[in-house]
Amino acid sequence: MQALSIVGPGAIAVRDAVAGRLDGRVATVARAESVEVPDAGRFELDDDGGWTGVGDGRSFADLLDALAPEYDYALVADFSKLRLPTVVIGDEEVPGDVLRRVDDATDLDHEALAAEVEAVDPYVTLSSLVAEAKQSPHADRSGAIATFTGRVRAKDAADDSPTSHLKFEKYEGVAEQRMADIAAELEEREGVFEVLFHHRTGVVADGEDIVFVVVLAGHRREAFRTVEDGIDRLKDEVPLFKKETTEDEEFWVHDRA
Repeated sequence: MQALSIVGPGAIAVRDAVAGRLDGRVATVARAESVEVPDAGRFELDDDGGWTGVGDGRSFADLLDALAPEYDYALVADFSKLRLPTVVIGDEEVPGDVLRRVDDATDLDHEALAAEVEAVDPYVTLSSLVAEAKQSPHADRSGAIATFTGRVRAKDAADDSPTSHLKFEKYEGVAEQRMADIAAELEEREGVFEVLFHHRTGVVADGEDIVFVVVLAGHRREAFRTVEDGIDRLKDEVPLFKKETTEDEEFWVHDRA
């Protein structure tokens, strides 16, 4: 799912204009002013007849995780604290990567912005990868799906300075191609039908997920073995660079290897 956050004056109008130019299932998300719940969300499906659901305590991560397996796009208006690619109207500071910053909403080309949404890093969840694996033409021969989730840990040892977040950078195109090559090589194994990888880039906070590996296989042994080999090869062979920020310092991890 391609996800984009838009903040500032006119964000909802921009969101709706961009949504109308996207081809696929679009979930549009806005703050529900009628609901007296802090950070409650309202999401509407961009289809005939319309449909509205109101969040009542669900976190935004929960909402996006629920949308990711079902929708091609999620466009979010006026939530400024999201770590998503963001279009900023005005001078507001946001934690996500700023895709574009303008002084006024009229400065935005909606057609061009819709094209940029297609190119942003997708919002991927473990559930959406599992759903994708189940669409394999070999799914009827599969008796196992094995997965791995890597996440940010605060400490390696009790006396370590707590990690607040990691930041991942990659060589554009090179990392994706290497992951695709590794997946293709692993799928050549007997009884392995689908291997899927996703590694987040940008800022990933303590406790958040970093990387997923999903393997669809005929039997559990092939599935487990391939998951383990897959994550090992991803860490060893894919050009991803990690900066760690703790309470005491900030450093590139490869400089200390």
